[in-house]
Amino acid sequence: MLMSIRMAPPLSLIFLILIHGVSSAEWGVSYIHPHICALKHSAVIMSCTYTYPAGYEIRKVFWTKNHVKVGKEYPDLSEDPEYSQRLQYLGDEQKNCTIRLSHVTQKDSHMYCFRFTTNVTDGKWKGYPGVTLTVTDLQVESPETLKEGDSVRITCKSSCALTDRATFIWYRNSQPLTERRDRNNQLLLQSVRREDAGRYSCGVQGHTYISPAVQLSVTYPPKSVSVSFSPSGVIVEGNSVTLICSSDSNPPAEISWFKGGTFVGSGRIYRILNISSNHSGEYKCKSRNKHGDKYSETVTLNVMYPPRNVSVFINGSAEIVEGDSVTLICSSDSNPPALNFSWFQESQSSSVGSGQSFSALQSGRFFCEAHNQHGSQRSDAVTVTVKDPPKCVSVSISPSGEIVEGDSVTLICSSDSNPPAEISWFKGRTFVGSGKIYSILKISSDHSGEYKCKSSNEHGEKHSDAVTLNVMYAPKSVSVSIIQFGQILEGDSVTLICSSDSNPPALNFSWFKENQISSVGSGHSFSALQSGHFYCEAHNQHGSQRSDAVTVTGEESPSSVRRELRLATSYRRALRAAYERSTVPDIKK
Repeated sequence: MLMSIRMAPPLSLIFLILIHGVSSAEWGVSYIHPHICALKHSAVIMSCTYTYPAGYEIRKVFWTKNHVKVGKEYPDLSEDPEYSQRLQYLGDEQKNCTIRLSHVTQKDSHMYCFRFTTNVTDGKWKGYPGVTLTVTDLQVESPETLKEGDSVRITCKSSCALTDRATFIWYRNSQPLTERRDRNNQLLLQSVRREDAGRYSCGVQGHTYISPAVQLSVTYPPKSVSVSFSPSGVIVEGNSVTLICSSDSNPPAEISWFKGGTFVGSGRIYRILNISSNHSGEYKCKSRNKHGDKYSETVTLNVMYPPRNVSVFINGSAEIVEGDSVTLICSSDSNPPALNFSWFQESQSSSVGSGQSFSALQSGRFFCEAHNQHGSQRSDAVTVTVKDPPKCVSVSISPSGEIVEGDSVTLICSSDSNPPAEISWFKGRTFVGSGKIYSILKISSDHSGEYKCKSSNEHGEKHSDAVTLNVMYAPKSVSVSIIQFGQILEGDSVTLICSSDSNPPALNFSWFKENQISSVGSGHSFSALQSGHFYCEAHNQHGSQRSDAVTVTGEESPSSVRRELRLATSYRRALRAAYERSTVPDIKK
């Protein structure tokens, strides 16, 4: 059976081999190339011609491999499953015995021979030795690591010399280097840059096969060192902040962190948890490998925080004289700086001023409150003392109502002064005591009068207005005055007058005669018409008191009466004066 003949498509690579075949007389096979080096996955053309004596007819043509029989005959490659789909006979049954073998691999590396048979039993021929096919792949030879600035030759190697002249194509990271096409299988890289690093592979123009890639690493010192931080906006005390050091280097660099000139940490990422104002400052990182080191530019962490350490500074002395003022200045540590300040005086709920400074005109304890957009804080209080002479001096009496003899009375002197004043007490113009409080225990009518206090300090003195103590008491020193002196003759009468010392004055009087239970009269005076012992009783709202008794007698002789009347005339004037005095209360002031 003859091998079928099919027309082949144009071939990208044709191997032409010229060799004289084995022949005997008129029998023979000639191979153009006895040795072929083909690239993996390519198509191979094995060209040959054959001759045979005239008069013979060709019965079968086929190719076999390795000059090995299976049974009595050599195996036909077109019937081998490994070849049947890839083998194409391009010759004829006259003289051309060329074949095409596609998609070759290293397993196809064998000797291939052409054989034909004729109509004569012994008319058979095999062209031996045949075509030796070697299939090769491509391998890139390159150092793994280069230092930036070095030069290197990268070689595209095969296990045999390709039969056809090859134009090599170089690839980096699977992209062709179009400017690197050469019949030379070497790629020269002069003064290597870091951009030259990558995975290099090679191929042959016209073929799809590309060699396995080889990594070329270019080492260089750190470059493009920079710092970024997150979050990128305003940083507030208590937040967490991450600083990231970016660096381009090979091999990868070791990273160190510095705040100012002080080492603070290592590693590509530097984290600050619960950041505080103490972390504010300039930060930079240092990137270092075996080829060198490089610092980044500095970045500034500006940590915002509310006012703290708020304090009040007294500009001058905290002790001033009345009419002057002292300036208080509020200071604080905050970021951004506090611009709003409020001033307060202790014991007052609302503010007394605003602004960084405040003029205090009066005594008290003052503090300030500093504000920014992140919060506020109050200072401790400072004391301002205003020195002034006594003023608003006044006296108050306790109890404030009616004062009755026997009570206890307290006089209190109030005074506004700084320093505190010394207090003196006066009754009228007589000094009676000192101290803010003047107490009178078991008061009597002798204490009635006008009282005032004097407040004095180093800056001056001032008297209070006078207050009057009007001590109320029951009648005392009650007595009876006889207006008509001597014995009473029948039909005559004698006037008795009752006098007393009391506050308020006694207005009610009762008259009694000894040995009689009931009163015999009332009123301030009483007319006695008969002899006897008479006395009076004076009353006011605080009590009463009886007088001693006086004796009235009668039935005297006329001469005696005349003598007594003369005596009584002069004495009556004295009693009348005493009577008039007894009607006005005796109030001691």
